[in-house]
Formats: sequence, structure tokens, C-alpha cells
Amino acid sequence: MTETNSRQAEYSVDPLFLNRWSPRAFTGEAVPEKDLLTILDAARWAPSAFNSQPWRFVYGIKGTPAFDTLLGLLNDFNQSWAKDAGAVVVLLSKTHLLPPGASAEVPSYSHTLDAGAAWGIAALQATRLGYFTHGMTGVHFDKVQETLGVPDGHRAELAFVVGKRGDKSKLPEGLAAREEPSPRKPLAELAFEGSFKA
Repeated sequence: MTETNSRQAEYSVDPLFLNRWSPRAFTGEAVPEKDLLTILDAARWAPSAFNSQPWRFVYGIKGTPAFDTLLGLLNDFNQSWAKDAGAVVVLLSKTHLLPPGASAEVPSYSHTLDAGAAWGIAALQATRLGYFTHGMTGVHFDKVQETLGVPDGHRAELAFVVGKRGDKSKLPEGLAAREEPSPRKPLAELAFEGSFKA
């Protein structure tokens, strides 16, 4: 059993997994590009169907026009706190892949799942480097393709921010009260031997 960061795992998982959580209070300092690219490089090694690597990242670092552009793609609520993050990243996935030996691309059943694996690894690498991340689907997805010049055949999955954790007192009262690691459902509600149990 592992216990850290006010969380308790049922088995002896690495503390890294319990230490990763999603705050909304950030310091406002930019993430050095080398650190952000290290996070994205870790994500590059995620597993994917046929090794198709469908994930694509568009990023902006605090203090740059790219940051302002990406921040503008978030809904008003997320902009209100994400403006203090050190970087914003939009994660997209390529919807088709070229199987080994094939001459034409086919729809990828798992492009979204594979991109999600990359996001999870990015979040863990950020934690390892002393940063925090927060993923969001509160995004103006209808504007992503045109604003970022995304070609057809790609799906915007989510946006996430990276940064150093700030003081929760800068958040509105309701959000400040929630600014702590969240619990998880018991494993028995999520993992079943032999057949699904509702």
C-alpha cells in the first residue's frame, strides 16, 4: 500500500502516480522551453496501435503570442485561472493510420485512446520535473482547426496547462476550497475478473 500527498493506493504503486494531481493555482512563471519539450518528448514514447503515434501537440509558453492564442481557445472559466500557467498545450490526434504493408491509410479505431496515453505520460513527466498539469475539455473546439491551422483528418482532444503550483488564495473561494488532490473510486468498482460487473 502506498500513501502520499493525502492519497492512499490499495497496492504498492509508485508515489509518482499519487503525487500527480490537477491544481488550478499557478505562479504565472513561464515554463522553460527545454522543460516543456522534455515533457512532450516523454509523451512521444507512449504506446499506440501499429506504432502510428497519432498525437500532435501545439504549445505556447507564457509571455509569447502562441500562449495568448492558445489561451484564447479555452472557455472563459478556464481562461480565468489558466492565464497564470506557464504553458498551454493543445493535444490533437490523427484519425487515420497506415497499417504495416498497406498502401492506403484506414480509420484508426484507437487514435483518441493513444493520444490519451500520451497525455497521461506527459502529466507524469511534468510531475517528475516538479511541475503540475491540468487537462481541460472546456475548449472552443470549433475554433481550434482554423486558429491553429490544423489539417483535416485530425481531432482536437483536449488542452492542458503546465506550470509551477501557486497559492490557492488567488483563486475564487469556491475553487480554492477544491484545490487539493482528489480521491479515486475503489479498485473493486473499476476492475473485474472474467466479466463486467455494473
